[in-house]
Amino acid sequence: MPLTGQRTFVGFGFGAIQAGLFLYEAYRSGGFSRLVVGEVAPDAVEALRHHAGCYAVNIAHHDRVEVARVGPVQIENPVVPLDLACLVNAVAEAAEISTAVPSVRFYTSPGPGSIHRIMAEGLRKKVSTGGPRAVVYAAENHNQAAEILEAAVFAEIPADERPLVRNRVCFLNTVIGKMSGVIADAREAQARHLATVTPDSSRVFLVESFNRILVSQVNFPRAAGEPPFERGIAAFVEKEDLLPFEEAKLYGHNATHAMAAYLCSVRGLQYITDLRQDPALLAFIRDAFLKESGEALIRKYAGKDRLFTADGYREYALDLLERMTNPFLQDSVERVGRDPQRKLGWDDRLVGTLRLALRENIVPRRYAVGSAAALATLDPSFLQTDKPAHDLLAQIWGDGVMETKEAPEVLRLIEDARPHLKRWRDSGFKDPLV
Repeated sequence: MPLTGQRTFVGFGFGAIQAGLFLYEAYRSGGFSRLVVGEVAPDAVEALRHHAGCYAVNIAHHDRVEVARVGPVQIENPVVPLDLACLVNAVAEAAEISTAVPSVRFYTSPGPGSIHRIMAEGLRKKVSTGGPRAVVYAAENHNQAAEILEAAVFAEIPADERPLVRNRVCFLNTVIGKMSGVIADAREAQARHLATVTPDSSRVFLVESFNRILVSQVNFPRAAGEPPFERGIAAFVEKEDLLPFEEAKLYGHNATHAMAAYLCSVRGLQYITDLRQDPALLAFIRDAFLKESGEALIRKYAGKDRLFTADGYREYALDLLERMTNPFLQDSVERVGRDPQRKLGWDDRLVGTLRLALRENIVPRRYAVGSAAALATLDPSFLQTDKPAHDLLAQIWGDGVMETKEAPEVLRLIEDARPHLKRWRDSGFKDPLV
């Protein structure tokens, strides 16, 4: 499919979400004449250039894997001065821009090749050259990613230029419920008949087909003679208030996915799809999703959207569980459960869900078991000894949190869950978890 539109799309970070969501949807929309991506990994840059900017992404449907070809994509390395200049010019010409980097910490870095500096210079040039208005999708898993990026960018723009720049750009938060990953094992890719990113690459992009991505509402000031802004990627859905949906993603989708991984780890399962062979464990996870995070979110956000009703949330949860355990996605327990220390953070998915439920007068015993399983993944001695959860979590939460009124109740829940997890393991996974 040739690029036929009149717009330029620019992405930062060439990973599975950029390649399998943003660039893919921009390419598929037919609304862009130019796709540009910034990437600091030299091997990835050279591989894509060697193949005329074309790459493959594997899309997992419920019954098959489809290989999609995307390109040409212009790839530039911001560490290289000439490439950096190309990225600045591309931002000036872009109508839609996305960041898909590992975390909001990657927005800023030393040197001129930092994302926030490239954007600042490109947006200033957009104003001086009369470039088009642009939206920026901040795809990092943080409910204030857009605000963090916007603040960093505008800190690099002289104060007298900021009003004009603000009229030309709108930073959007995103809720990306699309599961994805990168497979670096060439033998696994070959065994599963997956296409590598380029023919001579060992990496594989694998994403699910789901593409109902929620974004903040675009809100440009109306200028005389300027038509309303229309996004080229029409598949995304704008929401006036994104926070309820961000919390549903973090305390529903992310919390349940993480809990599933840690319980699978204790159970000795390799893939999330293996849950389909353990109906009792899958039912436990489903009940946590519906009766704990679901009930809490419905109480908090009743009336906001159909999602926050019993029927709406049940449809959401059952659809997600079906997708999480999709054998064609075959997400590994190791990948989903990586970085348990971060996921046990005070405001993150597991402990955050415990706190949300408690505030809504729900006792989240199942997510407490999931949190205990995460501690056992972080430190296997947690299930072998009576080492207090306090000692492990104090290192993660910090002294300030440990002194709050909430902390003892959260710790008590996790300590109460530990013997249930031990009994389940010692019974050969036959006893019920709670």
